[in-house]
Amino acid sequence: KIAIIACAMALPGEKGYSRFDYLAKMLCEKGYKVDLYTSTFNHWEKAQRDKKSVEDIQKKVLYRIILAKEPGYKKNVDIRRVISHLMLSNSTVKYLEQMCKKEKYDLVYCVIPDNALAAKVSRFGRKNHIPVIIDIEDLWPEGMEMIFHIPLLSKIIFWPFRKYAKQAYDNASAYVGTSDEFRDVPLKYKADRSKPRITVYVGCDIKVFDEGCRKYRNEISKNSNEFWVIYTGTLGSSYDIATLIKSAQEIKKQGYENIKFKILGNGPMKEKFLEIASEEECNIDFLGYIPYEKMAAYLVKSDVTVNSFVKKAPQSIVNKVGDYLAAGKPMINTLSSPEFREKVRKDGFGINVEAENVTDLTKAILKIYREPILAEKYGKNARIIADSQFDRKNAYLKILDLISEMTG
Repeated sequence: KIAIIACAMALPGEKGYSRFDYLAKMLCEKGYKVDLYTSTFNHWEKAQRDKKSVEDIQKKVLYRIILAKEPGYKKNVDIRRVISHLMLSNSTVKYLEQMCKKEKYDLVYCVIPDNALAAKVSRFGRKNHIPVIIDIEDLWPEGMEMIFHIPLLSKIIFWPFRKYAKQAYDNASAYVGTSDEFRDVPLKYKADRSKPRITVYVGCDIKVFDEGCRKYRNEISKNSNEFWVIYTGTLGSSYDIATLIKSAQEIKKQGYENIKFKILGNGPMKEKFLEIASEEECNIDFLGYIPYEKMAAYLVKSDVTVNSFVKKAPQSIVNKVGDYLAAGKPMINTLSSPEFREKVRKDGFGINVEAENVTDLTKAILKIYREPILAEKYGKNARIIADSQFDRKNAYLKILDLISEMTG
């Protein structure tokens, strides 16, 4: 019997994304009894989940959905989110205690962040002799310090997040990182080196991706002479959309009327990015949130993807990479992560450029535009890497093997 715990996730049919629904399904198909714990609050909608909707979802899945109470918050970076997650961590552990009185879990699989949730869950596991795997999906407080960087003061403000991270890693039995860099983060917190650590990319379900392309490709209109540059994801402070907009303005200035930029997604910085786009003429469309399957069709219709991050972004190999690669298009990467930059170079699916550099980004876009043979080569390599390393049906078998090993 397995418990999967993930606070900010989308259940099937909800706006947003999650790989934990996929993992839960895989475990159920292998004969495990699975409880999927998440929040009453939908992170993507910034609203409480509708009880009837969750009941309808429950009828369609093999695992049991358990909603832990959380008051919610309005912004991703907000003291109210911290308080909300603290309350969620308390209610989650109470549920775990109640469930284990009826039937003890054989293993708990918990995502970090949230740090407080992971710390309390791993402490519960150790106390009750239940192995806990910590899934490292993002780095807190590193991402917060990027936004609020005040020497010394930042260290003090974010100290509780470090304390909770250390507790989570100390009490866990094993770790899954969404990159090699994330896999080894527990070692920075002096965690036991002998505990199992594996890397499993977030990836995507390529079958669903391809079905989305087939379903929606004819709905997306594109002139034969147009060249599309695409970004999908959150419009937030970690993502360097401002430089992408300025590159679009520069390309327009140089007379390339047929090079179009497509921005898919929403976020707290959207109004600011729209304001930057209005300062000079450019061929850029902000299309807002697009459901996953239709987004897949947009990626395949496009000519180059942009993995766009600011210089100080702490991310490594992020969610969208699997989708970008599955599209079979060349990628321009501005993420500073040495691990991912080396992967782009070694696997030959795109070009690394310096973050926040309009000139370098513009040159890279025009290089892909002017060299179709090179673009085709990068695109073919991208799809090969997607199939071999990012397709969840294969990649997540490593997680199942780890769970099997730890549950005997």
